[in-house]
Amino acid sequence: MAKKRIKDIIEDMLQDFLADNQLELYNVEFLKEGKDWFLRVYIDKTMDAEEEYVGSDDCEKVSRFLSEKLDEEDPIEQNYYLEVSSPGLDRQLLTPYHYERYAGKLVEVKLYKAVDGCKLYEGVLEGLRDGNLVITIEDKEVMFPMDQVAKTNLAVVF
Repeated sequence: MAKKRIKDIIEDMLQDFLADNQLELYNVEFLKEGKDWFLRVYIDKTMDAEEEYVGSDDCEKVSRFLSEKLDEEDPIEQNYYLEVSSPGLDRQLLTPYHYERYAGKLVEVKLYKAVDGCKLYEGVLEGLRDGNLVITIEDKEVMFPMDQVAKTNLAVVF
């Protein structure tokens, strides 16, 4: 079964349940590690949720609901382990929505090739503009073409 199809199936199964619980689907991964398959479902709080962070109770609630739905419909042929979790404080930004949602937050940007001798940049996320990632570093706007960006994560500041 194609990974894209599994992601769509999970999204369809969870859409109403997540909305009713002030949660949203952040990402779905279906991966083989060694001899085992893992279905990893990452959830996040909606922007209007009363609480800011996903807790273990949220993960357990979604896991139980999804497990029942998957058992009923049985859309995945092979055996797998289901894991439901938060994307974490240092979450990777994966979609245009993520870049929009976290605008104004501090991010770490890793590039495939060095620019000005550096492959890692940290700055305030401005968003996406014309196929470029835009961040502000020391009051200066910097743009990186998205095809040069290996990874963008929220920076964790202690």
